[in-house]
Amino acid sequence: MRRVAEGRLVAIGEIGRPYGLAGEVRVTPLTDRPERFETLRECVLWDTARDRREPCRVTTARRQGPALVVAIAGCETPEAAAALTGRLLAVPEAEALPLPEGHFYPWQLEGCRVLTEDGREVGRVLRVEPTPAQDLWVVGDGTREHLVPAVPEIVRDVDLKARRVVIQPPEGLLEL
Repeated sequence: MRRVAEGRLVAIGEIGRPYGLAGEVRVTPLTDRPERFETLRECVLWDTARDRREPCRVTTARRQGPALVVAIAGCETPEAAAALTGRLLAVPEAEALPLPEGHFYPWQLEGCRVLTEDGREVGRVLRVEPTPAQDLWVVGDGTREHLVPAVPEIVRDVDLKARRVVIQPPEGLLEL
């Protein structure tokens, strides 16, 4: 098995409760393409609270409604499976699935400069907060934070190579 990944990880699933008596776990997919688990064999078992990363080998994965049932090598009892609850299954950033042109992962936005169409500096994307309607980009300038709805009417251009986002905020948005 490969060395545990250093650097940025991309979470693709969150381990829930144990499933059955053989040590399998229910996993909530954190990816738009949960079918990737069908071919996933090696990943990282990530305890984000302690930033503890362990190599992980997935031996089987199958769909069960919106969730997955996953068997992890070395996890053979319900008690062992319960100890994994809340951990993430992750892959190194370099192994994230490629997206179609014009699409991006939320973590790719972190640190990007945000400018208005007229060139005014707003700040940098600190994080992306998902909401039922649309994602909200938290943009900070060191003294204030702004919530920018990620909708085409506001977000005019995202250039990941230049690490730049251009927005056209409606009147009053940046004063909130």
